[in-house]
Amino acid sequence: MDPATATLDASRGHRRLRPGMRALLTAFAVLTALATGALFVLAENTSETFAWTIQPPLTAAFIGAGYAAGFVLVVLSLREPLWAHSRVPVLTILVFVVLTLVATLLHVDRMHFDDDFGGLGALARGAAWFWLAVYVVVPVAMAVLLVVQERAPGADPAPRHPVPGLLRTALALESALLLVAGALIYVRPATAESVWPWEMAPFTARVVAAWLLAFGLATALAAVAGDLRRLRTAAIAYTVFGALVLAAVARFPDTLDWDAPAAWVFVALAAGVVLTGAVGWRLAPSDPAPSDPATTRSGLGRG
Repeated sequence: MDPATATLDASRGHRRLRPGMRALLTAFAVLTALATGALFVLAENTSETFAWTIQPPLTAAFIGAGYAAGFVLVVLSLREPLWAHSRVPVLTILVFVVLTLVATLLHVDRMHFDDDFGGLGALARGAAWFWLAVYVVVPVAMAVLLVVQERAPGADPAPRHPVPGLLRTALALESALLLVAGALIYVRPATAESVWPWEMAPFTARVVAAWLLAFGLATALAAVAGDLRRLRTAAIAYTVFGALVLAAVARFPDTLDWDAPAAWVFVALAAGVVLTGAVGWRLAPSDPAPSDPATTRSGLGRG
């Protein structure tokens, strides 16, 4: 970060990203990078290298795409000095880790623990214990640090770059689709048979749904109360997510039933995610706002 920018932010009284939140995001960047490698890159080897076996490989690659987008979210958030520019990414991550913790506890019997999967190697068993530890610690730590961050002295900079109406409408539509599909699958994984273009086991279906709900929340915040500058980080990650999902489909095309409408709806939605994310990314300014003493107090409900 430019020292001159830091001095200017301090003089305006803008709320900065606190050291505790910065440390947690750094740790999450490492974890998401590891998960991206284990799931997106090694999608066909989860029985040997991951916390539980994920079939078909396209499901692992889809979840890995979410982790890759999460990696982009946290790395870019660490480059942002102001909390207002990192709030949406942090809320997106928090929703995902809480929902994934619940899914893990509901399906803990599917994980590669010693008693049930004694024939597996040490890597798979170790990954199961590591996953459980991470998803117990991270949600609690993030919730605590989020409260501390919101109570930190200072204010958010005044919004200067409203989301254009057409982009806002597209984001609202995508948010509705992601939230509805995510909620249906998470609450009742068997629903995936009718709303998802390939079969998924209940555990992985709920983790997939966790990513849908997390990104659905992010797009809802962008559509309802967004400022382009504050949403730049989320827009870049959103673009990465959609692009990697399409890449995963291209890698495992036979997994989808192309005679079913759900497959084409899925591909169209992924392409829409890439398009809207790229447009938001392109429109969002990357430079600090010009000097202006006006600030707006903002809580969790502001984007």
